[in-house]
Amino acid sequence: MSGQRVRKVADRIKVVVAEMLERRIKDPRLGFITVTDVRVSGDTQQATVFYTVLGGPDEIDGTAAALRSATGLLRSEVGKALGMRHTPTLDFILDAVPENARYIEDLLAKARESDAEVAARAAGASYAGDPDPYRTDVEDDLADDDSEDDYLEDDDLGDDEEDLADDSADIGPDDASADGGAIDGAIDGGIDGGIDGAAERESAGGGIRS
Repeated sequence: MSGQRVRKVADRIKVVVAEMLERRIKDPRLGFITVTDVRVSGDTQQATVFYTVLGGPDEIDGTAAALRSATGLLRSEVGKALGMRHTPTLDFILDAVPENARYIEDLLAKARESDAEVAARAAGASYAGDPDPYRTDVEDDLADDDSEDDYLEDDDLGDDEEDLADDSADIGPDDASADGGAIDGAIDGGIDGGIDGAAERESAGGGIRS
């Protein structure tokens, strides 16, 4: 049977069972019951009716007993309403979805209250120690040492530059001229010595050839 046909059968069973429980079943054990869903097998031979009961464990147990007693009558009325050759069997199952939903809602409500309480405490709280708990005394000492070393290096560089400036100032024009004269004399002496040596070798060579 097609899925659409099965769904129509399930919807019809839901309506018939709900009306029977409200108008025809007079069992005092039956509590305030609501049919939430009906699932029918593909061959329409079995139908599962899900329901909820308002109340506690006593009302739930009494309703389950009343449904077991009325199952035959309910199936007969379903067969008449459907007009089918084979009337599906009826199984009644307590629907746990609403109960689970209420339980989850309670948990969420408690979680919201806890979050609100924590936020209220955090709003008026202050740090018990250093706002940066990961900065240690060793890091502070290292930072101070680095600053002191940088200051000493800058001071030494300044002193060296001053010494170089003083040395340059001590060298006068006369010292520069004297140094220049010594260099020129050395160059002239080298040139004259080279010329005289060449002349002597030429004269000696000429005597041998003659």
